[in-house]
Amino acid sequence: MEFEKIHNKGQARLFRSRYLEYLTKANPLVIWGMYVPVIIVMLYISGDIIKLDMVRIIFSFVAGIIFWTLFEYIAHRFLFHFISESEKAMKVVYILHGNHHEYPRDKERLFMPPVPSLIAAITVFTLLYFTGRIFNIQEFVYSFFAGFLLGYLIYGSMHYAIHAWNPPYKWMKSLWRNHHLHHYKHGNKGFGVSSTFWDRLFGTMYDLKNEKVDQTKVKELMF
Repeated sequence: MEFEKIHNKGQARLFRSRYLEYLTKANPLVIWGMYVPVIIVMLYISGDIIKLDMVRIIFSFVAGIIFWTLFEYIAHRFLFHFISESEKAMKVVYILHGNHHEYPRDKERLFMPPVPSLIAAITVFTLLYFTGRIFNIQEFVYSFFAGFLLGYLIYGSMHYAIHAWNPPYKWMKSLWRNHHLHHYKHGNKGFGVSSTFWDRLFGTMYDLKNEKVDQTKVKELMF
């Protein structure tokens, strides 16, 4: 989605109700505090109750992290950038993600808020659980989901960092530039945030070698 003006200051008003408006905001520490205990419980169930050995736990945990990166890419590309002629549908898209493109430096909306993220997490776990039962691999669901949640926390933290700071390491520069171009050039590429792997695989990666760096603009993007 494209906006005539991108606001580097301020915040979008999504609901008239101040209570609903409050529910659209998130503090990164709150999100980590919510999900780290869940991750620990899921790993405990995998090891002490289901009795999976350490190798299988690690394998399914890492697989969950990798699966998150694909989930992130698909959701960002096809859900958060969904285009419709319906005004109601586009209003939903704006609430989900469009406001972030109009106000990309709004620190309170760089993580998904607690309530919708919990609803999404429960939905994903339910789907994984019943899929596991269908294919008789339900013993892996808990450690896989733990990895999926850690992938989400890494993604959210990376998203916050990309909008807040310069890349701490040279090898991370492509992540920063890919996402900044997604916001400030056009939004039809650069859908990966925690990884550029799927952008490279599906041809939605920016040609970073041929994209000129505007140092003035870069400074404007920092908090």
